[in-house]
Amino acid sequence: MSEGTMQRPAQRDQGDQRAKRRGRGLGRVLVCAAAVPVTLIVAGCSSDSGSGDADSGGKSADTAASASASPSPTVQAAVYKSLPKACGAVTKKTLGELVPKGKSGKEGTADEADARSSCSWSSLDNNGVKGSQFRWLNVSLLRFESDTSRGSGEEQAQAYYDKQIQDAQSSAGAKNTKSKAVSGTGDAATTVTYDLKKKEGSFKQQTVVTRVENVVITLDYNGAGLAGEKTPSAESLTKLAEKATKEAVAAVSAANGEGAGGDAGASKSPSPSASASASKAASSKSPSPSPSASKKS
Repeated sequence: MSEGTMQRPAQRDQGDQRAKRRGRGLGRVLVCAAAVPVTLIVAGCSSDSGSGDADSGGKSADTAASASASPSPTVQAAVYKSLPKACGAVTKKTLGELVPKGKSGKEGTADEADARSSCSWSSLDNNGVKGSQFRWLNVSLLRFESDTSRGSGEEQAQAYYDKQIQDAQSSAGAKNTKSKAVSGTGDAATTVTYDLKKKEGSFKQQTVVTRVENVVITLDYNGAGLAGEKTPSAESLTKLAEKATKEAVAAVSAANGEGAGGDAGASKSPSPSASASASKAASSKSPSPSPSASKKS
């Protein structure tokens, strides 16, 4: 075999080796080229995710800041923080006029003495065969505390004041019902009077409802002539009931450090809402009876 013939296989072998090396190099290039888009895609996803988290965190911070900046609901604070004992809300002298034969008042039960208080007295002046005079008095005080969900104490007291007047007007069996505004007594005051016929005799009922700031005072007073005694006049009973109410208003003021005596309760004229309530009360009589009417006498 000639030298030229021997060299050709060797050259082919060398050419094959070079081709293989080029093929391997090209493969590596293709692999790297294929890997580059994947890396870029992953990097792009990571970049987008981080941007979203940053935006979300920023929005959450803005929301929290906005919430903290919103003002909390507020309500006007209640003026009166305590109540006097109802059995001491009317002076002994006045009690001697309203219930002349009455003994110590009977205090009502209450879980919250600073929010509600009541007391009642009864008097029977027995004149033997001539009959007897009966009197009954009840004083009830209710104080309202301001609350963001229910409103200010004064607003709640006004709503209760209106309801008490309506209840008095719609008492079961009431006849000749009349209502009038009372001046110089708290912030608002109304007197409701009516006649009530019972088996014991004819009763004259007086209910004086008063609001002073965030406190409502309801004074019930009735009288009757029994066993032949004449029926007392509504005018005289109403005058006494309103006098006692003014003393109760003064007692509320004194219990909260605003002085004592009748002047404290007589310094305010009825508010426009009180006048409106009294005007409405005088022209309307509800036909629905009050379930508590029979307990008032």
